[in-house]
Amino acid sequence: MSQAELLLDARNGVGESPVWNAQRQSLFWVDIPGRALWCWNASTGQSRQWTTPEQAGCIALAAGSEATPHGRWVVAMETGLALLTPQEDGTLTSEAITSVQHPHDGMRFNDGRCDRQGRLLAGTMVADMSLAAPMGSVYALTSTRRLRPLLGGLITPNGMAFSPDGQTMYLSDSHPSVQTIWAFDYDTDTGTPRNQRVFVDMKPLPGRPDGAAVDADGGYWICGNDAGLVHRFTPDGRLDRSQAVPVKKPAMCAFGGSGLDTLFVTSIRPGGDLSDQPLAGGVFALRPGVRGLDEPRCQL
Repeated sequence: MSQAELLLDARNGVGESPVWNAQRQSLFWVDIPGRALWCWNASTGQSRQWTTPEQAGCIALAAGSEATPHGRWVVAMETGLALLTPQEDGTLTSEAITSVQHPHDGMRFNDGRCDRQGRLLAGTMVADMSLAAPMGSVYALTSTRRLRPLLGGLITPNGMAFSPDGQTMYLSDSHPSVQTIWAFDYDTDTGTPRNQRVFVDMKPLPGRPDGAAVDADGGYWICGNDAGLVHRFTPDGRLDRSQAVPVKKPAMCAFGGSGLDTLFVTSIRPGGDLSDQPLAGGVFALRPGVRGLDEPRCQL
């Protein structure tokens, strides 16, 4: 296992949803409170950002993005989903896809990811985690551009990922009162999760379960928020290894790079004294010794 290296001192409030765009050899992600879509280009080492219309919780590269310089992105935000297209001049064009009817004030989308068939699944949450309100749901974006509710009763949905064959779905709730990762049997024809069971109880382990990714061998990598660790669990739920990052709050990870052998990790920059973690909010890169999988493009 390599040491974590700083990719970019982005100082994101909440860096989330890293996605590797292989065509552009670039990493994209969002800063939720910063209302920004970020891009880091592996060829040039340069970064840039665009302002999003609302706080964005997660992104997915849309199918048919080849002709655009920075791709077209399906973005789950506060009031719904939109198709955002970053332009060379720094502007961002936006096309509404669908809205969401939240059951509580102050909600937004949080973690999400496409299944192996290109369906976007994304969870909602009450932004004020101190309320511990189990009002969050997981929705699937349908081919008719509607949101189909799949699961409810969540406080802080996170850790969305799919096994290499697409037949197992993973989901966590990172709220301190829950700290659980579940596995589901996933119907790849209908996009329906069934047979929910505990995959890992994170309460005895360091860190709250945040964003996640799956490698080509089926290993489930999840950020241990508050512990400065990224854990890998085997498909049977056994803790295989833990990798340190130089910040307390890693947020989400994703595989990328030319050989899909780099694990990119975004992080959170909290308020207060940061003398012991000056790189908080940065983006980091690891070489974990395993390869990832191509990220499916969202089929609109």
